Amino acid sequence: MELIFALLKAFLVGGFICFVGQFLLDKTPLIPAKILVIYVVMGVFLGAIGIYKPILKFAGAGASVPLTGFGYLLCKGVKKAVEQEGFIGIFKGGFSICAVGVSAAIFCGLLVALIFQSRGR
Repeated sequence: MELIFALLKAFLVGGFICFVGQFLLDKTPLIPAKILVIYVVMGVFLGAIGIYKPILKFAGAGASVPLTGFGYLLCKGVKKAVEQEGFIGIFKGGFSICAVGVSAAIFCGLLVALIFQSRGR
């Protein structure tokens, strides 16, 4: 039963985040790239003021998988690096904590590109 509640919380929070994105696409003149940037910046902002961590604890993957979770992860990495290394941590903290996820995305993209053939249009 605990698993069902965890899945439900993740679905509701992740669904709400996606709903907001779809609403912005449908009802505003914003292009998708701007909405993606807004999501990442909101994740950084909410992480910096301490709001995103409780959301992440409540929703799990529903909050960590969307782009707001990526923004929060960047913020968390920069905070940690600044505490350990000082000013230079501003520049390297986000890269070090997100390196595995970005590397996995690049590797999976390459793998899919090698397996499937693109359609010429």
